[in-house]
Amino acid sequence: MDQHHGGAHPPSPHGYGGGTASAEDEYLATPSGAGHEHTDTNVRIIVTFAFWLIVSAVVVHLGMWALFALFVEQRAEAPAAQPYPIAVGQEPRQPAAPRLQQFPANEFYEFRQQEEQRLDSYRWVDRAAGRVQIPIDEAMRLTVERGLPARGTQPAAPQTPDAAAEPTAPPTDPALSPADSSAGRTMERRR
Repeated sequence: MDQHHGGAHPPSPHGYGGGTASAEDEYLATPSGAGHEHTDTNVRIIVTFAFWLIVSAVVVHLGMWALFALFVEQRAEAPAAQPYPIAVGQEPRQPAAPRLQQFPANEFYEFRQQEEQRLDSYRWVDRAAGRVQIPIDEAMRLTVERGLPARGTQPAAPQTPDAAAEPTAPPTDPALSPADSSAGRTMERRR
């Protein structure tokens, strides 16, 4: 028998001492007369606090509901005042462009109708100068009949003996290549 623990349990095989199988085994059985600690918490105070918390939450919500109803009633009775007194008599302002289209399909259809009307009708562009807009079909027919104006040939400049002796071949510098902006007429450094 173990004299240290009163001889109630044999020594622990796990080395915990006290003769129990584990450290938690001694708390499995509740001793007689055991209860909660009366000095740690006061249950009456906790219940009282919870009761008054619920009462105050109900009072606050009822007060907010009454105040909201009062504000709605005052809003309904108030005359609709102009929010900006300086703007009285002015038409409503539009937001800055570009604005969203309400009916884009309709607006596109109207735009196409206007464009078709402009392409298929005669109108004065500048009456003083005698410029007239004609239908596009008529303009294409006249262009085919009359042809497009062509650039005339320029007379060749007289060559001097020095100019004839110099070749006009492009430079053979490998760092230069024909420029895209001039359709190859000028050379530029490669990048």
